Amino acid sequence: MKAIVCVDKNWGIGKGNELLYHIPADMKHFKEKTIGNVVVMGLATFRSLPGQKPLADRVNIVISAEKDWSAPGVTVCGSLDELFELLERYDTNTVFVIGGASVYEQLLPYCDTAYVTKVDAEKPADKFFPNLDASSDWVLAREKGEGEHNGVNYKFTTYKSI
Repeated sequence: MKAIVCVDKNWGIGKGNELLYHIPADMKHFKEKTIGNVVVMGLATFRSLPGQKPLADRVNIVISAEKDWSAPGVTVCGSLDELFELLERYDTNTVFVIGGASVYEQLLPYCDTAYVTKVDAEKPADKFFPNLDASSDWVLAREKGEGEHNGVNYKFTTYKSI
């Protein structure tokens, strides 16, 4: 599996169920990486999607403890065991973990790659992604595509598990 995320200097990813940053190039990068693939997310992340609709042209899997919750075009898993059983149908190279914080935390040990858009700024956050720079389990494999949006610099990085 792979994780894909946008973080600030403190590895913050969100506040109040909203992303910290809306950078068009990051959204394009996210779409290019995940289109035609499987995306795994928590219920709060799904509810934050535009119109609370599944992402187009992707298999959408939502992990939810709400047993009666469902949405058209979404496969719901009530546990990690159920998720892993479902994922046996897919090539793990096509599975992208897209959030939120607790889903990243639970599934990151099963990921071999993390695509991290690093924003050179900080905002108040209540949700964080694990700091891969401080982890002995991950190494920065690639940096590319620096850019700027509304005075905020960012770069695309790729981390590999070791």
